[in-house]
Amino acid sequence: MRDVDLPLELVLCRCEEVTVGEVLELVDRGITDPNELKRLCRIGMGLCQGRTCGAALESLVVRYTGKKPTEVGFLAARPPVRPVPLVDLAKARDVDEAEFSDPH
Repeated sequence: MRDVDLPLELVLCRCEEVTVGEVLELVDRGITDPNELKRLCRIGMGLCQGRTCGAALESLVVRYTGKKPTEVGFLAARPPVRPVPLVDLAKARDVDEAEFSDPH
């Protein structure tokens, strides 16, 4: 593994507070797939869904392992989360109730 010249306590994923050290510990165990890293340490699972940290994760794994970006891959894309106030949901009555009626 190569030296990445980054502090291990540097936060890579702000949403889930995952550090460079946490990621590199998993990479040292042979886990380099971004989605497997996501499952194990929650990187990319916060509000931004990896839009802020995904490229940094890929770059870190590429630099540390010497693999090509195509060998490492990307985080699975998820739509961004946006909070919706309950009052707005209660007001949203545009759905035709017939769509939800029992067909039997």
